Amino acid sequence: MTTNVGRADRMLRLVGGFHVAGLGLTMLTDIWAYVAVGIGVVLALTALVGSCPAYTILGLNTCRRRISGA
Repeated sequence: MTTNVGRADRMLRLVGGFHVAGLGLTMLTDIWAYVAVGIGVVLALTALVGSCPAYTILGLNTCRRRISGA
């Protein structure tokens, strides 16, 4: 698994994931609570791991490019 989630993207995913999961745990009911918690957990996990399967499929990469030889 290659890293394809950059630093800023990781921070946004982590904060957003906690917010969405918290919303699901505190304010939503029924199936929407489970959906929100699931989305929040996925966002937080991709932030912690640094790799997003959807980015891989779509060919996206938000990491800075390393300059070889520098």
